[in-house]
Amino acid sequence: MQAPTPTKAAPPPEKASQGAVPLTATEILRRLEPLYGPLQWTPRRDAAPELVVTILSQHTSDLNAERAYEQLIQAFGSLEAVAQAEESAIAGAIRSGGLANQKAPRIKGALLHILEQRGALDLDFLAELPLQQAKAWLTALPGVGKKTAAVVLCFSFGMPAMAVDTHVHRVARRLGLIAPKTTADQAHDLLEAMVPPRDVYRFHVALITHGRQVCKAPRPLCDRCPLADGCPTGQEMLAGSTAEPASSRSRSRPL
Repeated sequence: MQAPTPTKAAPPPEKASQGAVPLTATEILRRLEPLYGPLQWTPRRDAAPELVVTILSQHTSDLNAERAYEQLIQAFGSLEAVAQAEESAIAGAIRSGGLANQKAPRIKGALLHILEQRGALDLDFLAELPLQQAKAWLTALPGVGKKTAAVVLCFSFGMPAMAVDTHVHRVARRLGLIAPKTTADQAHDLLEAMVPPRDVYRFHVALITHGRQVCKAPRPLCDRCPLADGCPTGQEMLAGSTAEPASSRSRSRPL
């Protein structure tokens, strides 16, 4: 997902102190939003296109996913036409996004399922459902997991669904918000429960941006992180550790 770049320099981190209590989600957002914000939700695109772009974004960059989506629409004219196209033709159109042979049947299958269930590629009805019911409907689509469903619900409708990609997963583990062995699938529900619904979108964008700009893999830039004083990984790094602890390396896979 596209996220804003910092507009202000991060303040120097406080000196690391051993045994400091990890920061709460609310405090993390309070510190990061001035750097990456303002982070106010606005609808990005309709839900069906958002679904397709999110499938295309799996295991590739947002830029590649957007480019592949543009090429898909140029090739077929509409998502309705994509749903009726041969998988090989879809794969040819999205080749630049990577893993085309895997993503093509997922895209076709999801679009066909929506058409069969709803009669049109209109997912606006999801905004009227309870959050868990809307998630269940989306994850019943072929190739749609928790992350993809959360992106659609959060970015298209502003619903408080927490999307956990590799950046959010990595940062949350390093900060101690989730346990080292927590999977990305498990992290969706855990992080969503600890963030007030009104803050879910802002928290997601703040963490994904922080993961790209500062809390990088494999080595975070702890000396310029405003969260380092409350981060177990940051404390170790600033204390002179030469490598990130193995327990806090991310092994997540986007879904």
